[in-house]
Amino acid sequence: MEILMPQLGETVTEGTISKWHKAVGDSVAAGDPLFEIETDKTSMEMPALVAGVLGEILVQAGDTVPVGTVIGVVAETASAPAASSARPQARPAAAKTVEVPTAAPIGESHRAAAAAPSAPSIDAAQPIDPFHGLRTPPRNFGKSSLPSGVKASPRARRLAAEASVDLALVRGTGPRGCIVAADIRRAPPATQTERARDAEQVKALYAGTRHREVALDSMRKTIARRLSESKQQVPHFYLTGDLNVEALLALRKQINETASVRVSVNDFLVKAYALALQRVPAANVAWAGDCLLQFERSDIGVAVAVPGGLVTPVVRSADAKGLLALAREIGALATRGRERKLQPAEYAGGAATVSNLGMYGVRSFQAIVNPPQATILAVGAAERRVIEAADGTLRAATLITVSISADHRAVDGVAAAELFAALRQIVETQTSDVL
Repeated sequence: MEILMPQLGETVTEGTISKWHKAVGDSVAAGDPLFEIETDKTSMEMPALVAGVLGEILVQAGDTVPVGTVIGVVAETASAPAASSARPQARPAAAKTVEVPTAAPIGESHRAAAAAPSAPSIDAAQPIDPFHGLRTPPRNFGKSSLPSGVKASPRARRLAAEASVDLALVRGTGPRGCIVAADIRRAPPATQTERARDAEQVKALYAGTRHREVALDSMRKTIARRLSESKQQVPHFYLTGDLNVEALLALRKQINETASVRVSVNDFLVKAYALALQRVPAANVAWAGDCLLQFERSDIGVAVAVPGGLVTPVVRSADAKGLLALAREIGALATRGRERKLQPAEYAGGAATVSNLGMYGVRSFQAIVNPPQATILAVGAAERRVIEAADGTLRAATLITVSISADHRAVDGVAAAELFAALRQIVETQTSDVL
């Protein structure tokens, strides 16, 4: 049985083998820990699905391959053939990233198709093996939708693959922004050779400066790719204002004096933002390319810093949870996120995200939207400032500067302004609603 690189989440496209628990020739029982993988979101130990003998290891520890790649083989007995001669060979272990087709052939009929492009496609009568996932055929050159929601025609995807054009950098001129073949012909190619040359040029600038090279792990690569796509393809706009948090801080102090769980300002703001999205349904949406998905509940992502990057676990139905339960859940998710132990279901989806840098003394910032979500709330530090009271006198108050970044394809300016107004009302005058 072939062992495939699993897909741990809808947006995960590759994984890194961090450790093999078995060596070639070792006996394997169903359920035994077989190997560990690391993606941009999580680290996970994978069990063996069948009993037998580990016949081959095709992807070594430390190598990165796309989802669906054959990484090893479990044979029924030690004398059974370890692998078919038709199987693609693994790259040398010295390579940091293993270059294989994005959609690795699966099964004998798939390998035959890969060996002879003119042969018929997958036989419809071929029985389905429950341990072999169905993948996008190589002839499709990837999915029709980019992570940003932009569509690409089949011909455009083929031309892009042949010309080494990054679809994320192409502006579509087809219906509803779809990328068509003409867009690919106009786009400059970005080949591996060119990227390597650019990297060498950068390194040459610092040839006389002492430094060390830090290899990019799968998390950093994914962050770079997804945020570049978001900033280039999502039409952002920003709303910034101050929230008076005097009432919020007073309520927080009262709760923390008696409750068994300490509640943070961020916990309050996550709940308040979830409630604000309920009051402004036009902003509680996600961009789906050809439509908007408007949600009944408010699932809020919470940005958590981890070594080498960040993860965004999602609190489901944050609007309906009590504040103490919400604080417990955010704390548990943040802990598992830092340990790289989040399950795919714990960071997928979400209607919006809250990102807080106030604990670092940052007064304000503007965050990048995480597609397909439509908004993200950036929270700065609480500061004592002088304000004018309703009677015209001056007094000191504690304010927090927040910014809402919005995807203008999904959320209009008025809807975002209404969302900000609802958030301010909840925080400043209806704080008890957060409980």
